[in-house]
Amino acid sequence: MRRTYIPKADGSLRPLGIPALEDKIVQGAVAEVLNAVYEADFLGFSHGFRPQRSPHSALAALDKALMTQRVNFVLDVDIRTFFDSVDHGWLMRMLAHRIADPRVLRLIERWLKAGVLESGQWKAVEAGTPQGSGISPVLANAFLHYVVDLWVHQWRGRRAAGQVIVCRYADDMVLGCQYEADGKQLLADLKDRLAQFGLSLHEGKTRLIEFGRFAARNRAAAGRRRPETFDFLGFTHYCGKTRRNKFMVKRKTQAKRLVRKLKAIRDEMQRRMHAPVREQHRWLRQVLNGHYQYFGVIFNYRSLRLFKECVVRYWRKTLGNRSQKGRMNWATYRQLLTAFPLPEPAIHQAWLQ
Repeated sequence: MRRTYIPKADGSLRPLGIPALEDKIVQGAVAEVLNAVYEADFLGFSHGFRPQRSPHSALAALDKALMTQRVNFVLDVDIRTFFDSVDHGWLMRMLAHRIADPRVLRLIERWLKAGVLESGQWKAVEAGTPQGSGISPVLANAFLHYVVDLWVHQWRGRRAAGQVIVCRYADDMVLGCQYEADGKQLLADLKDRLAQFGLSLHEGKTRLIEFGRFAARNRAAAGRRRPETFDFLGFTHYCGKTRRNKFMVKRKTQAKRLVRKLKAIRDEMQRRMHAPVREQHRWLRQVLNGHYQYFGVIFNYRSLRLFKECVVRYWRKTLGNRSQKGRMNWATYRQLLTAFPLPEPAIHQAWLQ
């Protein structure tokens, strides 16, 4: 398997595995079988890489839980380099609980032990499931199902003094607690649980914050600032109010995601600078519509508008750099936008979900 790297939001690089065509075909077939087997076992709060589920379903479930349950504290969990840290031995033992065919297990173990080809040199891999392969999502889900999901479900039923809600998408997880003591104990116990399987929490990104319908009122009464925010699946979640002064969880595009996306668009515009305007326009329409489809949630219109305005300015600057006559003035650019209009921001989330 060939390895390549893509940049992450924190400036580091994310390793991706690119399997051969034959491996892609076989992994896709095996993944379908594993999905059919484990779909009956996975718990309801697991949303990552499952049929009829998506990041938006995870966001909707989290929104409903925060709005309707007794959540006063949120535990934002980040597992450090999860896909590169999955223990092969534990993973194969977990799969053997549900997969009885030794041929399938042997095939999966060969994929895990195949190693990677990097800079023309083969390197052995002792842990992890390479992101980018067709089998990796279901293997990661199965691993976290045994390590985290079942354990958290039992913990909140036996150890918690109040309500505990869980929402997980792949290795991104948010837990809500009614009492702060439950949140602190859950964080400590979760660290120990992950350590048993060779995993650890990212200390800089994992934190327990006061968040929920009573957080703003309690902090204001104590003379403190408004509740902190947390990020999940590209959105920053914050405590807000409706026009009737009722509590509501609101979301906006995560600032780091927005900056990274705009930088990538600007770089791609420079690469496409001398392409025909019609082709540039077609590409920009696809970029904007794709962004609106994912980030077009209620209360996020301002971020969508900012995104489009930046793209409009970048395109004008790019077109102005195509010649040596100077920058394109706004009058000429507005005429071009009339002939090649860019899509307006749109909210695709319905009020009732």
